[in-house]
Amino acid sequence: MKNKLISGVCLGVILIAAYAAQAAIPNANAPKGGIINLNYEQEPASIHPITSTDGYAQDIHALACDSLLSRDATTYEFKPRIATSWEISKDGKQYTFKLRDNVFFHDGKPLTAEDVKFTYEAFVDPKLGAAHWKPYFEGITKVEVVDAKTVRFTVKDTYFNNFNIAAGTVILPKHVYGDVEKSKKLNRSFVCVGHYKLDNFDRGQILVLKKDPQWFGNTAPEWKGFNNFSQINVRFYKDETVQIERIKKGDVDYLLWANPEAFMKKAVGPEWGKKVFKYKAENKVPKGYGFIAWNLRKPLFQEKNVRIALAHLANRPEMNKKFRYGMSDLVGAPIYSSSDYAPAVKPISFDPPKARELLTQAGWADTDKDGILDKVVDGKKTNFQFTLSYAAKENEKYWTMYKEDLKKVGIIMDLNFLEWNTFIKQTDDGTFDALTMRWGSGSVDPDPKQVWHSASAEKGGSNFINYKNAEVDKLIDEGRMTLDKPKRIVLLKKAYEKIAEDAPYLFLFSDRYQFYATTAKIAKPGDTFIFDLGIDTWWMKP
Repeated sequence: MKNKLISGVCLGVILIAAYAAQAAIPNANAPKGGIINLNYEQEPASIHPITSTDGYAQDIHALACDSLLSRDATTYEFKPRIATSWEISKDGKQYTFKLRDNVFFHDGKPLTAEDVKFTYEAFVDPKLGAAHWKPYFEGITKVEVVDAKTVRFTVKDTYFNNFNIAAGTVILPKHVYGDVEKSKKLNRSFVCVGHYKLDNFDRGQILVLKKDPQWFGNTAPEWKGFNNFSQINVRFYKDETVQIERIKKGDVDYLLWANPEAFMKKAVGPEWGKKVFKYKAENKVPKGYGFIAWNLRKPLFQEKNVRIALAHLANRPEMNKKFRYGMSDLVGAPIYSSSDYAPAVKPISFDPPKARELLTQAGWADTDKDGILDKVVDGKKTNFQFTLSYAAKENEKYWTMYKEDLKKVGIIMDLNFLEWNTFIKQTDDGTFDALTMRWGSGSVDPDPKQVWHSASAEKGGSNFINYKNAEVDKLIDEGRMTLDKPKRIVLLKKAYEKIAEDAPYLFLFSDRYQFYATTAKIAKPGDTFIFDLGIDTWWMKP
């Protein structure tokens, strides 16, 4: 449910929804076995299932771990997973789950109702410092063990995501994570219930997941056609050119691209359509969006009109045309454009004269005629100069173009490429001037509190720019407690609109499609499901 950080330009268990022209159906007769090689453009800084903050770790957990329930890829209805059945009380304040028999963690220990209770307590344990989870779990007041196979959740309020959190969180073993101090050190491993278990994590090289022979779904009729590979290898090739060469050679079997350029420009040649295939999946899976974030702790970015001026100096239409083949939407608010919750906010236009006007009004001028805007800040002459940090080298061309347009009006932007782990640390520590990346897909019914509420502006939280607006807080708080979706949409649209007016980010792009490629040895029931891409239904050709 939570938003997740991903390097590049453009959100735990993430429940996503999508719609497509044709819905795939799992192949119950899909053959079992074989090794699929995936690629992530960055290596996760940590794979701890509670404290990790980047999206790559969450994607790995999604490959390997189970929750009480899951979503059907065709209907988006909940279906049994670790729990076989569930009941919701008439007042909507209690959820009771019945657990299936013979469920084992990856280390062979049996799952108990006590493990379920422990999991939800662990995610909010302040000793672990997982502040990014806090907004989602705060509505759950109690998890009770009714009997050996029954757990009951009690919630304190009408937060619309309460049931989703109860149903959709990865269940963890108390015997592994119960000792907080010891568990903090488990950054290179994880143990859960699930179809694949961690076999090896060789930093900088490969992460290996192997099919768990004890997984309950191996013999359950309802899971025929799912999780067909015997092993998943996750590689960490960062450079797009290297990624494409690797898939052509068969070292990688699946690539998912964050932008259209690789799909259109690099994935070409005699191998394509024979040994390697590329796909442009049309659906409504939440696509996330890219941004440049301004650190609002810095005096340079504290004035709204200055931030708006910085947005007026980004030639996003040209970037979209030149680098994204016009296949992305320019984002005007902090949510992907096709969401039901997206307000009717036009993206800030590329308008250098307007930017100059706003900067002049804010007191910025080239007083010493050196070509750089300056202003007296806190009694000291200060040049308008800052550093943009980024972790995706292939997107440097965007920032180079932006840098040149800034320079024309007297703003100096230095570029600082960082390795992902260093980048994430700088983000968490709040030591950056500005940074760029993207929020990943998140939920079809979003909760903005994680990123935009002032309560999330704490160390380890996702409001890492220290954005605070009391009116936005009020709208988010009211929207989160509104079960009626149409009414909630109205409230959260207003919140997103208010955030857009403040311009705390320079909002960039959101893609309309999912671009990906596979080798010829991968078979699948269709290019996409209605509610997911459906990688868990793919299989290896004989």
